[in-house]
Amino acid sequence: MVMTRRKLLRIIDTARVKSAIAAAEHVTSGEVMVSVAPLFWGSVEKAAQKAFVRLGVIQTRDHNGVLIFVVPGRKKFTVLGDSGIHAKVGQEFWDSVAAELSAHFRKGEFTDGLVRAVELIGEKLAIHFPYDASSDVNQLSDDIDFGPVR
Repeated sequence: MVMTRRKLLRIIDTARVKSAIAAAEHVTSGEVMVSVAPLFWGSVEKAAQKAFVRLGVIQTRDHNGVLIFVVPGRKKFTVLGDSGIHAKVGQEFWDSVAAELSAHFRKGEFTDGLVRAVELIGEKLAIHFPYDASSDVNQLSDDIDFGPVR
């Protein structure tokens, strides 16, 4: 059975994911976004890059935004980190987050996978971009994006 965006919306506990994002961002100045795309043809990576720009992840002050981009209809996802965080953690970290997501998704544990990925990202962001209550503002929405792919 093909997983649609609509079905994933019914399955995912969006409140838990949003809470995980808020908790992660409480220990870091970094930003985490989750986007679930409709079925489309073309490159998932290119669509993720467009979403990265559309959602403003690319505009974070320290270039420390991260996007988890899920395309349920194609059983694909990608994790993109902006240049500031990527320079600190390297590709190996993103691969480990993707492996964690993949393991949960294979078992149908979509909420658990997203929450765990957000936790891992938050932990790593906190090391390199710690939270500073005097200057940190929430630069991006903590809601899951279900916007269109363009």
